[in-house]
Amino acid sequence: MADKAPIARGRARGRSRGAIPPEPRMPGEAPVPTEASQEEQRVGRGRGRAAPPPSEQATLEASAQKLAAMAISPPPQAPPKQAQPQAQPEAGQKGPEPQGKRMRGPASEPHTRPEHMKDKTGTSGQPIALLANYVNMKSRPNCAMYQYNVGYSPIVDSRGLRFLLLRQQEEIVGKVRIFDGMVLYLPKRLAQVTTELVSLHPNDQSKIKLTVTLTNELAPTDPAFLQLLNILFRNVLRKLKMKQINRNYFNPALAIKVPQHRLELWPGFVTSILQYERSVMLGLDISHKILRMDTVYDFLNDLYNEDRSRFREMATKKLVGEIVLTRYNNKTYRVDDIDWSKTPQDTFNTSTGEKISFIEYYKKAYDLTIQDPAQPLLVSQPKARDIRARKGDSSPILLIPELCTRTGLSEEARADFRIMKDLATYTKVDPNDRAATIRNFLGQIKTVPEAQEVLTNWNVEFDKDLIGLNGRVLPPEKILMGNTSFSYRPGEPDWSREMRGASLISAVNHQNYLMVFTSRDADKAQDLFQTLTRVGPPMGMRFDEPQLAELPNDRTQTFLQGIERQLTPETQMVIVVLPTDRKDRYDAIKKFCCVDHPVPSQCVTARVLTKKQGLMSVATKIALQLDCKLGGELWALEIPMKNVMVIGIDAYHDIVTRGRSVCGFIASTNQSLTRYYSQCFLQHTGQELADNLKVAMSKALQKYHQINKVLPDRIIVYRDGVGDGQLAMVVNYEVPQMMDTFKQFSSGGYIPKFSVVVVTKRIITRIFLNQRGQISNPPPGTVVDTEITKPQWYDFFIVSQSVRQGTVAPTHFNVVYDTSGLKPDHMQRLTYKLCHLYYNWQGTVRVPAPCQYAHKLAYLVGESIHREPDEDLADRLYFL
Repeated sequence: MADKAPIARGRARGRSRGAIPPEPRMPGEAPVPTEASQEEQRVGRGRGRAAPPPSEQATLEASAQKLAAMAISPPPQAPPKQAQPQAQPEAGQKGPEPQGKRMRGPASEPHTRPEHMKDKTGTSGQPIALLANYVNMKSRPNCAMYQYNVGYSPIVDSRGLRFLLLRQQEEIVGKVRIFDGMVLYLPKRLAQVTTELVSLHPNDQSKIKLTVTLTNELAPTDPAFLQLLNILFRNVLRKLKMKQINRNYFNPALAIKVPQHRLELWPGFVTSILQYERSVMLGLDISHKILRMDTVYDFLNDLYNEDRSRFREMATKKLVGEIVLTRYNNKTYRVDDIDWSKTPQDTFNTSTGEKISFIEYYKKAYDLTIQDPAQPLLVSQPKARDIRARKGDSSPILLIPELCTRTGLSEEARADFRIMKDLATYTKVDPNDRAATIRNFLGQIKTVPEAQEVLTNWNVEFDKDLIGLNGRVLPPEKILMGNTSFSYRPGEPDWSREMRGASLISAVNHQNYLMVFTSRDADKAQDLFQTLTRVGPPMGMRFDEPQLAELPNDRTQTFLQGIERQLTPETQMVIVVLPTDRKDRYDAIKKFCCVDHPVPSQCVTARVLTKKQGLMSVATKIALQLDCKLGGELWALEIPMKNVMVIGIDAYHDIVTRGRSVCGFIASTNQSLTRYYSQCFLQHTGQELADNLKVAMSKALQKYHQINKVLPDRIIVYRDGVGDGQLAMVVNYEVPQMMDTFKQFSSGGYIPKFSVVVVTKRIITRIFLNQRGQISNPPPGTVVDTEITKPQWYDFFIVSQSVRQGTVAPTHFNVVYDTSGLKPDHMQRLTYKLCHLYYNWQGTVRVPAPCQYAHKLAYLVGESIHREPDEDLADRLYFL
């Protein structure tokens, strides 16, 4: 850094006082012990030395800790424990389960397929031949895994010593195994159900009896077997020299550098082995990890040179919330703060009691020389699993900026067209290249002996090619406007051209609205108004002269004061022309208009109004948004259902109000499913979310009754934003709470037909059109409800969009509760129809429109407002 002193100056006035990390391997982190390191720590050899990197077998065993809780049968009772001091768990590991304790059963996905749903396949549409990015696992004669409990007499508390004692019996148990210190998994069955062995203690050569008892034989469809397969396949990826970052694996040897943007892409794969409709399959898709080529230290240096007076403020604002990678161990951390009071010269105590500075530690452990001893330290609060690994220590993890690389893209980078275009060259892989890459990867596994050996040792084999399956293509939908109707071209669900000059179903005249702008942008505001007066009438909208608020400067407070001075109870809309897209100013205006003084608002940056030749198109889109925000309806579809209410729910994490999530709730209130009641709320827990959903559901039903004079006969909920492991929460908490709402109506006798559909966008599934060996994207409207669906679910996939670049992504729909009486074909058709009703885009979207609206609402609150919007706006799409 050209000027090192400024970053270190004033470090005594730090925002954080993060505790010094106590662990020896990584400051603030415990090592993943290997068999060797654990033995040395327990039996007295090599104390105080840096822990060596974990071996492949030890990595497998560390990964298998999760399976310790998956023993199906309770292990046999151990002999009475002798009176002796209780040994502590190894650093970074859980202590052994008490012998004789019943362990939990295998974790599995909830079975949510309704009992009445015997056949979940639809019938509409034209048949189509497809491929999917899944590979069948071949059936092999000896493909089974055997689960054993290993007991020790006398009791052995040290996991390292347990490993050592079992290793002495490799002639009997074999070298191929997964062992977590108590539960042993083998690819072969031992001769006896209970095998008694004797090993020698390495210190005093005393005899210790090992009792190896068969507790379960795991078939390929068993959840524990599948989890073991996933652990094994991660080992295959390591054998292919791939590096793990978070849950996925990437190949740094094939890194793609984008030097003009100081970015680097690591290609890799996302993999998953699960039971699908007819067989166990390996799903795999291409993934890319975006890394910055400069370090966090370089970034701090740039910020300092850019604005020294606001350096600390800007550094905190830019870095807090970012995910950084430490390349020396390929681990990622979230930056929660910057500790200006600490530097690499500070010391911490290792687990052996040795006091060592960060500079000395990194030199000794990783042979890394820290160049700037005066730089501040990054603070990362440990996650729950980190705290468990550190034996309950919840003190912050401290990181050296010089050794950290930022991952992902900043908001500024995402808004930069040039960066996104250059990255898309590598990340948006077309279907043919994607399929070829996956096929090459499958071939690589078979040609690398070390990788193939992992699978062969466990009698596991996969097919050589992607699975073929049949799908259906639903017909194009008819779009209904105020004075016309039309169908889009098959394969191109876009009707922006057809909408030109067509009148809307319901248009709102703008008679009392406020336009706010700076003096510098007065001409642009005038151009916008004049263009709106030209594009509005053909659609049925009239724009009267606005009330004008011309501002002397572009300060945020000036904008707020200008709006407040001119705002009246009769104001329909506030249109704000912003000189730049500064987020803090936009956030303040939205908070003012959504919370403090509720009124629909529309922000437009002056840049988009600069080009005269594109102004008609821009003004048309703005006019459509304005109509929606005032309660208008743009278009509709033919939906042969009467008295139905559709609800969309989505959640978004609010990084400002930490620990809370934002949930958007959108319910249709008219028979055409084109007008909505919306509510947004913040919550901490799943139970709190369920309680809020109950309140929102009640208000939506009241609004529906107010408009239609009747309650809906059928309610269909599309629940988006459900992460891994949250499905049970939706089924067990949210669904009952929403159903409990019905008791409030018709003296408790109101029982509508009710369905809840979980919507998932972030999936690894990719579907390809296979035409005589030519692989391309499937057309919009493609439905898949066989082969890659799951037998315990009522689920299906829909490709609702077309893309111009890369591979189209399907959306997964899982009907977790259903008393609607709808056939699978009807549920699929309705879902696809709803993908046409998002008014911010004259085409189809990936999810049903109520879900997309709910996401927009939650995103606005989570990114800009951080408060629940005023309910006076609830019957309009003010958040578009």
